[in-house]
Amino acid sequence: QVQLVESGGGVVQAGASLRLSCAVSGHTFSTLGWFRQAPGKEREFVAGITWNGISTHYPDSVKGRFTISRDNAKNTVYLQMNSVNPEDTAVYYCAAAKAVYTTIIPTWQSAFAAWGQGTQVTVSS
Repeated sequence: QVQLVESGGGVVQAGASLRLSCAVSGHTFSTLGWFRQAPGKEREFVAGITWNGISTHYPDSVKGRFTISRDNAKNTVYLQMNSVNPEDTAVYYCAAAKAVYTTIIPTWQSAFAAWGQGTQVTVSS
């Protein structure tokens, strides 16, 4: 029932900033997250946020550089990417967790029930 559409990807220079957006259709009160997948690599968790926006979680690879936020009135979740580097090059996906996850942030793919189509981010060096 929940559908997600990412936008905002593109080609940027190392050290630059980029903001990805994800439009969410259908009501969801669950945790939202961002994942990424680089060629030849597994899809990995990069950010998550609970429904009320109080709690966020990031892996060490992006902590301090990426910020996830959500605007429930606009049904949109964002990923602010600062100080990007070539290792950030990947297809970025937003996802909605299963309904049971509202106050915690899972980092495993099977906990997420709906996925966007992805948006490409390429960082040049």
